[in-house]
Amino acid sequence: MSAVLLRSRPDQTALRRIGVLSSRLYSSKPPRPTRLATSRALLLGQNSVPQCLASRAFVNSHHSIRHQSTTPESTDASRKSSFRNAFFKTFAYCGFFIVMSGAAVVAFFIYDATTYREHSSAEDIPVSELALNPRRGGPKNLPVADVLVGDYDSEAMTEQKDKPRLVILGTGWGSIALLKQLNPGDYHVTVVSPTNYFLFTPMLPSATVGTLGLRSLVEPVRRIVQRVNGHFLKGEAVDVEFSEKLVEVSGVDANGQKQNFYVPYDKLVIGVGCTTNPHGVKGLENCHFLKTIDDARQIKNQVLDNMELACLPTTTDEERKRLLSFVVCGGGPTGVEFAAELFDLLNEDLLYSFPKILRNEISVHIIQSRTHILNTYDEALSKYAEARFARDHVDVLTNSRVKEVRDDKVVFTQMEDGKPVLKEIPMGFCLWSTGVAEICKKLSAKLDSQNNKHALETDSHLRLIGAPLGDVYAIGDCSTVQNNVADHIVSFLRTIAWEKGKDPEKLHLTFREWRDVANRVKKRFPQASNHLRRLDRLFEQYDKDHSGTLEFGELSELLHQIDNKLTSLPATAQRANQQGEYLGRKLTKIAAALPGMRANEIDHGDLDEAVYKAFKYKHLGSLAYISNAAVFDFGGMNFSGGVLAMYLWRSVYFAESVSLRTRCMLAMDWAKRALFGRDLMSF
Repeated sequence: MSAVLLRSRPDQTALRRIGVLSSRLYSSKPPRPTRLATSRALLLGQNSVPQCLASRAFVNSHHSIRHQSTTPESTDASRKSSFRNAFFKTFAYCGFFIVMSGAAVVAFFIYDATTYREHSSAEDIPVSELALNPRRGGPKNLPVADVLVGDYDSEAMTEQKDKPRLVILGTGWGSIALLKQLNPGDYHVTVVSPTNYFLFTPMLPSATVGTLGLRSLVEPVRRIVQRVNGHFLKGEAVDVEFSEKLVEVSGVDANGQKQNFYVPYDKLVIGVGCTTNPHGVKGLENCHFLKTIDDARQIKNQVLDNMELACLPTTTDEERKRLLSFVVCGGGPTGVEFAAELFDLLNEDLLYSFPKILRNEISVHIIQSRTHILNTYDEALSKYAEARFARDHVDVLTNSRVKEVRDDKVVFTQMEDGKPVLKEIPMGFCLWSTGVAEICKKLSAKLDSQNNKHALETDSHLRLIGAPLGDVYAIGDCSTVQNNVADHIVSFLRTIAWEKGKDPEKLHLTFREWRDVANRVKKRFPQASNHLRRLDRLFEQYDKDHSGTLEFGELSELLHQIDNKLTSLPATAQRANQQGEYLGRKLTKIAAALPGMRANEIDHGDLDEAVYKAFKYKHLGSLAYISNAAVFDFGGMNFSGGVLAMYLWRSVYFAESVSLRTRCMLAMDWAKRALFGRDLMSF
């Protein structure tokens, strides 16, 4: 028993050794390796050591090892390792980028090689004899293009040659928007225009000073027409025979001689645009206009030529100041943006490429007939634009009217103290950018129902008034939507009067009947919807005898007041684009509905109204560029700003560009301007 107790009793010598080892482990100085190894050997050799003490020694040994790993030598090694890893990662990423870039370049050249053809692609194709030798007919016995030379180019075109003929005149915003909405195969489409490209007009001012290239603003029409398997004829529409459904087109042959021919149609869309309105001002032959790509080229050449002439030693001081005086007649978006682009050219590029004295003698003037420039925008934005121009020393002359434009000066009157004062400005360049006048007088004279001398009147379905119902449409700047609500009062009341068996002029409308009439007005004239919101207030206001009903005279006065509040739609690209999209969707609906109606021998009557609602213009806002700044008018939300707003202005038009090709070219032009400056060559 005593022997067992003696063996279970802890060895005092071992305990002392463990105590020494623990003190060494907890000390700040690490123990010598030889002593530590000896202690470990002794501990392992003693089976009677308590387990808790052995565990404590084990934990403390780990603590000592962690303490040793934080020495300066190990920290430097870890830093070198991190730097080495970062270097290797950067090198790997750069290598990956170089390899991928090289692969992209190789892939591009492989694709480019596939676009070339070594062998001739000519093949035998069928062509109708009528396409090569068209028959003659019509009132003037001209060739009639019943069949076109491309009608048999593909199976799809062959199948749709017997479809309803849709002829589109013009290649502006409305026509292009219409083409994009059509479904291939619904119509036999033919586009007639003297220009074979679509022009992105909002960016024209940028092209006049070399910020953008002219080719960045145009898109070939044939590529757009190709989507619907259509045809394009380069010529000018000069007349329309409504009774025989023929469009007279004037083209130029190989000898430079004009040749006229007829193009038959089932549906005709007129979107020929407009020309500048002179407003009775003399001397507009001394002005430049900004409507076409040729106008932009001529303006750019004239601006640069004036600069070059001003540098010649033979040019006098007075002549130099005249050459460097730029006058813009019209304070609308086009005139303001051109003045802003011109100032940017003078301030950013010519300052470094031409003698500096030119910068001190250059002057830019804007002549505006209203009290503010950008008068269709919010007043705060107009004032911001004027303040911006005042800072840039651009002379804004408001309440001024141009009387005459001479070859060396502009004569105008300006209101001062309520009286017009005659003034003059020396001029080396003048841009006329005010008003529009449409070119459809010949068509208006043919139709008795046309009362507008400057535009083709259409109904709310964009159908030409006076032409056979559903055959002819007009969109864009050449047209105006008729909003004579009061003139149709009898037609609005006829249905209700017929139900009651009374004369429409003797009918008294209750509020419920008035609400029905208002709904009919909204349906036929969507633009009047904003003025027919509170029907109860209108009913109470015009029920002057407080009889609880509206008689014919009271209702007539109410609708006349709405007539006066309705304004003509603006002649803008936004309006033309919306009309084109609307008409494209409606023609698609008509094409889908016609076969079923014909198969069932249904007299569709007013098919436009049966398949689609009337056109309603929705103003999405206006924006304008102002010398490295921009203003935005989105109805209730208006704002302006500097460079960030300019980038937003660019992004809006970048998104509205017609194709991926033009977007890429716009981006490259803006990049070239930033890297190399504007194009200062005239040719």
